[in-house]
Amino acid sequence: MNRVYAYLRASTNEQDASRAKEQLIDFVQAQRLTVSAWFIENESGASLKRPELFRLLDVAQAGDVLLVEQVDRLSRLNANDWKALRSTIESKGIRVVALDLPTSHQLIKSGDEFTSRMLEALNGMMLDMLTAIARKDYEDRRRRQAQGIAKKKAEGGYKGRPVDMVLHGKVKELLSDGKSYNKVIALLGCSRATVAKVAKQMKETEA
Repeated sequence: MNRVYAYLRASTNEQDASRAKEQLIDFVQAQRLTVSAWFIENESGASLKRPELFRLLDVAQAGDVLLVEQVDRLSRLNANDWKALRSTIESKGIRVVALDLPTSHQLIKSGDEFTSRMLEALNGMMLDMLTAIARKDYEDRRRRQAQGIAKKKAEGGYKGRPVDMVLHGKVKELLSDGKSYNKVIALLGCSRATVAKVAKQMKETEA
């Protein structure tokens, strides 16, 4: 029986990438299967720089299932990057199954060759359509965000994202204790940019 690998993604460290885990567990249990491994990360779906996704693709073999909650968890990529990712998936013979893509659910189990090929072709077309929609949604949200910021700047009311003082305090404490950037990131789940920012502030204070 082919293996099922679950992929969970959120865009920022402030979001919970594992929030959909129970839904995926319920789905595979209904199929009388189990998840062989979980791959969880906080990275933008609009970028191909996703270590956990590519670790999954490296481990998976032909016929294995890449399971996601929604297609946009897999891709908010532009057309060229999506083609590159899809090519990698197809070249390895990995089946993409998404809870929000019913046509993909039958791919969770192997059938006869003709049926499998027909389902994979249909699923491929649906994947292309949903990834295009996910990309448009991403671009629309970015445009609206930029318009909102521009309006607030024009009105003199834009102050940027509020600083998480509690998180910064914890980062400062760990850095003062001699912890490395990687250790701080692992302990607090924050971004490297946040650690670098706090470290810079500490140096400026000491200067």
